[in-house]
Amino acid sequence: MTDAPGADPATESFVAHRNLLFTVAYEMLGSAADAEDVLQETWMRWVQVDLTEVREHRAYLVRITTRQALNRLRALSRRKEAYVGPWLPEPLLTAPDVAQDAELAESVSMALMLVLETLSPTERAVFVLREVFDLGYDEIAAAVDKTPAAVRQIAHRARRHVDARRPRAVVSASETRAALESFQHALATGDIQGLLDVLAPEVVLLSDGGGIKQAARRPVLGSDKVARYILGGAGKHPGAVATGLTVVNGNPALAMYLDGEMDGVMAVRLEDSRITGLYYVRNPEKLTRVGSETALTLR
Repeated sequence: MTDAPGADPATESFVAHRNLLFTVAYEMLGSAADAEDVLQETWMRWVQVDLTEVREHRAYLVRITTRQALNRLRALSRRKEAYVGPWLPEPLLTAPDVAQDAELAESVSMALMLVLETLSPTERAVFVLREVFDLGYDEIAAAVDKTPAAVRQIAHRARRHVDARRPRAVVSASETRAALESFQHALATGDIQGLLDVLAPEVVLLSDGGGIKQAARRPVLGSDKVARYILGGAGKHPGAVATGLTVVNGNPALAMYLDGEMDGVMAVRLEDSRITGLYYVRNPEKLTRVGSETALTLR
């Protein structure tokens, strides 16, 4: 799978659309490792296709990727049932151009990815392909083995479900950064009132340690409990906890360091300038893609 001069047409098409295919798989799975496996499976099937029979390479590749992702999504659902504590999507360090694309940044945000977790595998595939990638109903029907009429119904049901749970308004990157800076300062100074000022009363903290790192086994609910949980954790390592602003899944986030080593990534959901969701990924198996940028695209 190289893009060297003189590469065959199958390789050239795959390489040209690779970032798109990865984005499709990642949005369906919430796991970069599984998305990479899906791309490998897609490639293995793609090279066996008679390209003279394929009218649109992009559509055909998306179809293969969707089918492989659906198969893996069903297996992944079983793994999540046995997961220790809350399961959060695998965070990706993303390039600045992702943050500048509001549609893409919103579609891969931790907040929306968690909403997508509440859909069935087929609903998630249909929603992603229709609402995020703007594929036609006929294309989606071919990818999920449904009729176009059935896909329309699934799309309507999934859209209604997601709209009821997604953030009410798109929040600018500058607004998110401002909230994170306030949060960062309060954490560094141990200022519980400063935390309470930036946290919404109904804030929810989800902490994913995967049974490897210490984390809350259940969601922490309410600003007072969340603030005390966060400051209590920092208090166990006085002077050893540091934070830095970064961009994860197209949105500003905090990189958390303990004794100079990456300890986790904290993404947020913001509404009315206050944090309503905190998503803290500590599982080291999910932090392999925060050291270098991952290319994502909707096209």
